[in-house]
Amino acid sequence: MTPTVSVVIPAYNEGADVVSVLNRVGSAVTLPCEIVVVVDAPDDSTIPFVEQVGATDTRIRVIVNTYGRGPANAIRYGIDQALAPVVVVTMADGCDDPHQIDVLTRLVDRGVVVAAASRYARSGQQVGGPFLKGFISRMAGLTLFYFARVGTRDATNSFKAYSKAFIEKVGIESDQGFEIGIELVSKARRYRQPVAEIPTIWLDRAFGTSNFKLVAWLPRYIRWYFYAFGAKKKLV
Repeated sequence: MTPTVSVVIPAYNEGADVVSVLNRVGSAVTLPCEIVVVVDAPDDSTIPFVEQVGATDTRIRVIVNTYGRGPANAIRYGIDQALAPVVVVTMADGCDDPHQIDVLTRLVDRGVVVAAASRYARSGQQVGGPFLKGFISRMAGLTLFYFARVGTRDATNSFKAYSKAFIEKVGIESDQGFEIGIELVSKARRYRQPVAEIPTIWLDRAFGTSNFKLVAWLPRYIRWYFYAFGAKKKLV
């Protein structure tokens, strides 16, 4: 039976830490789903632990990305391999609230092309994390919301649900970092497609080390930030 939502989780050498994340996602999502963990190499330490959990939860599978290393390519590959009409991207570090996956999915079912979990919406919150990264993300999100009218205060957050049909029409150009979130929000605004958000509480990872590279990836985010202010287009 075709799942209602594909939950795509990019992972890089998470090892045993991924088990608790998969268990939380598996227990939180009540809609028919598949949970797709995407790694960059067949020797990634995440794989045996995903297979261990997958032995008792057939919704879970792990795939090896063939588009090139890095989170952007892993996310893009996972979206392309997803079986459901709605794709939710969430992280393997446990920072996102998996209980919101159902809500985000239902928003896309109702007609939006992007449903964002927003740390900067009223009653949303970010707990922990580097100050500079959080400050830049907040300023980018709020200015895009109020001046570009993108429909969410948190364009940079990766925790979002997408209409796969929309992605197939506009494509994904990102190949570095976690820029896909802001790319697709900006494209939704340019193509006059609806975006919605719900407040979320983001908690900094309690294990492992973040792979976010602010200096290296910032130019990519800036590109999509200014793209959102461009002239509107017609979605064919």
